[in-house]
Amino acid sequence: MNKRVFITRQIPDIAVEMLRGKGYSVEIYPKDKVIPRRELIKTLHGGQYDAVLSLLTDTIDAELFNAAPSVKLYANYATGFDNIDLVEAKKRGIIATNAPAELSSEAVAEHTMALVMALATRLVEANDFVRAGRYEGWAPMNFVGTDFHGKTIGLVGTGHIGARVASFASALGMKVIYTDVVRNERLEKECSAIYCASIEELLPKADFVSLHVPLLDSTRHLMNEKRLRLMKPTAFLVNTARGAVIDEMALEIALRDKVIRAAALDVFEFEPKISKGLRRLPNVILTPHIASASIEARNQMAQIAAQNIVDFFEGRTPRNIVNP
Repeated sequence: MNKRVFITRQIPDIAVEMLRGKGYSVEIYPKDKVIPRRELIKTLHGGQYDAVLSLLTDTIDAELFNAAPSVKLYANYATGFDNIDLVEAKKRGIIATNAPAELSSEAVAEHTMALVMALATRLVEANDFVRAGRYEGWAPMNFVGTDFHGKTIGLVGTGHIGARVASFASALGMKVIYTDVVRNERLEKECSAIYCASIEELLPKADFVSLHVPLLDSTRHLMNEKRLRLMKPTAFLVNTARGAVIDEMALEIALRDKVIRAAALDVFEFEPKISKGLRRLPNVILTPHIASASIEARNQMAQIAAQNIVDFFEGRTPRNIVNP
């Protein structure tokens, strides 16, 4: 019987070509937006699909499993997988995979450093000023920023992305400190990074704090009012991890009251919603969850997600199972 795959949103063609090249029937949600929950359930219920290539924006839970008993594999087109109820999937013998592309880590690390430099140089504020027609010539105190060379960057989490950020920052002459559940001795050797035993130890020492942790019960609201107040008033906060790692209400207050100097966010607690308060503040840079949005990274992610499906259909164990 011909295997059937449903892809919940348009992704790079390379994945579709791989799957159709194997003779599988592939259907893609035709609209370039998040598929509504009700429509996803209806589509899967009537489709007799064998696998779904899903996105982080799709909630994969018991209700969906009930609607689509024929689906035995959910291949997430993302490194993250907090959108999938892994316990329920395992109970039902359903496999879930992710797509941890090396080039995705590279892209996110590069975006993180772009945000660090944009914060330091006040690049976005200056751009908005010029576009608003307010530029009247050079002035000595116009958008005076801060050097990042010689400053200390504090990394919360030093997996693939955090370690790459450390490498970039070190090459730019920044001092690197970090905290993680596991000490990273290679990072200490290669980047002269200094280990902090806790986030509370790290925050008061850092000029830039960059978050690189998964969203777990232990990391939800990791940056709350109390921890934001541990940061220097001149410090910057960068988040390219998961939105709910930061308590956005607490951050909004901290930025408004100048508890910290500024922040840059690529992810948001209630994504895609962003609080009006944050959007109004001049001392925050907001990018629309694009940290991994390089052509190279997105193609590699698509290949990995498709390969997980091919391996599953051909009787091999997919390399990227997240609920073993």
